[in-house]
Amino acid sequence: MNDVIIDGCSLSIPELVVVARHKIPVRLDPDAEERMRASREVVELAVKKKLVKYGITTGFGKFCNVTISDEDNALLQKNLIMSHACGQGEPFAPEIVRAMMVLRANALAVGNSGVRPLLVQRILDLVNADIVPVVPEKGSLGASGDLAPLAHIALVLIGMGEAFYKGNRMPGALALAEAHIAPLVLEAKEGLALINGTQAMTAIGALAVYDALMLYRSATIASALTFQALRGITEALDPRIHELRRQKGQIDAAQDLRWLLEDSLLTTKPSGTRVQDAYALRCTPQVHGACVAAIQHVWDIISAELNAVTDNPLIFPHVLHEGGDILSGGNFHGEPLALVLDYLGIAAAELANLSERRLERMVNPALSEGLPAFLTINGGLNSGFMIVQYSAASLVSENKVLAHPASVDSIPSSANQEDHVSMGTIAARKARQIIDHSQRVVAMEILAACQALDLRAIQLGLSSIDESLSPATRSIYRMLRTVVRFTDKDRIMYPDIDAVVELVSDGTLPESIDRWSWNPGPVVPCEEYV
Repeated sequence: MNDVIIDGCSLSIPELVVVARHKIPVRLDPDAEERMRASREVVELAVKKKLVKYGITTGFGKFCNVTISDEDNALLQKNLIMSHACGQGEPFAPEIVRAMMVLRANALAVGNSGVRPLLVQRILDLVNADIVPVVPEKGSLGASGDLAPLAHIALVLIGMGEAFYKGNRMPGALALAEAHIAPLVLEAKEGLALINGTQAMTAIGALAVYDALMLYRSATIASALTFQALRGITEALDPRIHELRRQKGQIDAAQDLRWLLEDSLLTTKPSGTRVQDAYALRCTPQVHGACVAAIQHVWDIISAELNAVTDNPLIFPHVLHEGGDILSGGNFHGEPLALVLDYLGIAAAELANLSERRLERMVNPALSEGLPAFLTINGGLNSGFMIVQYSAASLVSENKVLAHPASVDSIPSSANQEDHVSMGTIAARKARQIIDHSQRVVAMEILAACQALDLRAIQLGLSSIDESLSPATRSIYRMLRTVVRFTDKDRIMYPDIDAVVELVSDGTLPESIDRWSWNPGPVVPCEEYV
């Protein structure tokens, strides 16, 4: 991918991810410029005619009944940005801020916000120059959009605030000067258009749902390794069972696990008194299926939001009567995202919950089908994987606290003008934290499963477990053993865990398997969207 075109209608989650994480250049589509010029003419006509239009010739929020003169309009927009930059806490990660800027530019490029094309181009100039505004991660209620976080981005556009540039934190004006980018002087409506929107929660959510899909795949790979380490009974994966449930996510998850286990010599069939496995193995398709179905739903909602217009008021230049329409509404309200981002966090927490239970079965000699206690050869002298499970249990327990929904809360603001808010950005931040924890738990299961497989080889008198594994998981096992060696005696464990976490979180492990039941489809073509 050489660059990503910003046209207001065709941006996808994978495109946003590569821009945010890999700094792929972005450029503005000429058709979007034409649409923006048309809506800008409507704004300028309203100012010229002194029409009373919210945010264009009036104050903001509770001050919507205060009329602002033409000569004060530029100051109004600047004051809005300065007064709303009230973010708190540590700065967002640069990838989130880059995503926020691209999303704000894309929303304005739809052509219903009444801003000059120059404004959008200047945002993209910052992205391409890798000027990253310092945006504190806390302070948004999720309606009227992400006002505080977006105001910190807008500060840098007008030569104020702070930014990271070339590895240094510096005043925004200095960053612009070093990159030879002129600060903007905002005109009517433009300050409001910069900060009225859902781009903080959407940016976090888009990166989070992408990571959640990779988490599902990593957790399914982990379960396939554990299934073999525990000599799991594959009867529970029979497609006839899952088709009767009529849940597509479950059907897909069972199919994924069957593919991963295909031709394994380590899985078993019912025999003797062992006729079925515990839920941690037997119900993996049911749990993983529900989680991937949740991820698919969130993916669809966020994909729509990437190309949504979420500021206020909205400009409609192409209407029958002269001058177009300027309509006030509430598209900035983050409720559609708040609900699904809470859902995403819950789904990610469940993937970790089941992963930790599979890990427990491997380290517990009462449950591990004959593996040594805590996966160590000389137990007592060595603790083995005892505290790996302990640490995983801590993370899943913390996830349970974080999974409490943010979207059920609200608190009035702006003298009760904004009397119901979404808390969508809090939901997004929590989901991202849960996914981070869950990646770590799944990495611990993978690490333990490879250890268990090596111990199983010793039990079976094999020189290596390699040829007994299914072909799909054999490649995963080999990948892991290039970065982490077998644990024959106690050593410092966190570097091993961190090495596997990196394989999970950077996509190396899940992307090494190219056969999955669900892959996100393409976005709607631009000509069908506009």
